[in-house]
Amino acid sequence: MTMLANHSTGKTSGHTTASAAQRLRQSFAAVRVSFTWLGVRKTLNADQKSQAAEAFGAEGQYLSAAKKLLDTRHPAFQAVNAIRGRIQAYWRGSSLPFPEPGVRLIKQDDIEPLNTRMQEFRGELAEAVGALDRQYAELRETARERLGSLYNSSDYPPNLAGLFEVTWDFPSVEPPEYLLRLNPRLYQEEKDRISARFNEAVQMAEQAFAGELAKLVDHLVERLSAGPDGQHKVFRDSAITNLNEFFERFRGLNLGSSAELDRLVETARKAIQGVEPQAIRDSGGLRQHLATQLSGVAATLDQFLVDAPRRRILRPAKAEAP
Repeated sequence: MTMLANHSTGKTSGHTTASAAQRLRQSFAAVRVSFTWLGVRKTLNADQKSQAAEAFGAEGQYLSAAKKLLDTRHPAFQAVNAIRGRIQAYWRGSSLPFPEPGVRLIKQDDIEPLNTRMQEFRGELAEAVGALDRQYAELRETARERLGSLYNSSDYPPNLAGLFEVTWDFPSVEPPEYLLRLNPRLYQEEKDRISARFNEAVQMAEQAFAGELAKLVDHLVERLSAGPDGQHKVFRDSAITNLNEFFERFRGLNLGSSAELDRLVETARKAIQGVEPQAIRDSGGLRQHLATQLSGVAATLDQFLVDAPRRRILRPAKAEAP
């Protein structure tokens, strides 16, 4: 396993990464969030593509085309999609990445709060889908008018019940105990593979935090700098509040695997500690002071991300038949 280099000592942080991976394995749980979502685009059939291609003097087989079944800009549709976005933001904001599609890691102590919040989201989604369903006939009629001969009533379900849903579960990422009885060697290989995945998860968490911090700091520095005309740029409160929210999330989920990352986060936190957005708007000197401090953080974060080693996953060898 390739390890991150410690910036201050130049030594690899293998022991730190392994310790963090062990803590991650012991105190976090896997959580998976899945969506059932109505598709609103459908590929044109061969005859329809040929008709569309004629307008361009092209051949239908060389044309890729789809029709939009419903107007997703309708406020009722946007309300449904907005809830999905909030669910995803909440799930990602309260968990760490894991190298398995659709799975993230959450603190075991946070399982019950997450379950409660997801139940609330499910209720909000059901309410929004109900409102959309009440507009469904209108949306279909609009689609009929706009699609013309491409409209096909069979593309549309009679109602939207069960077509917008969110589910979540807590899958096991540990090797099954029965494997130990059936094939001890394969069980050990699975343990090694999973250990490697948790090591990778630590690295993924470091890079996710560093990437998010770099984006927030770069945005703040850009807002603090003068425009082409020498005038101050518009500075919104969110440039500060988003950073403070990041610091709070980092404090709750940080694995302590990288002293360099901890130092960069702390430097950025102290730079804006107690600073009010209005004070930044009112004081050119404060703007310059913050820009100078945070520019150094941004440069080091860029190097941190560039120097990140390419992760390698330890894959088990093929097991022989017992």
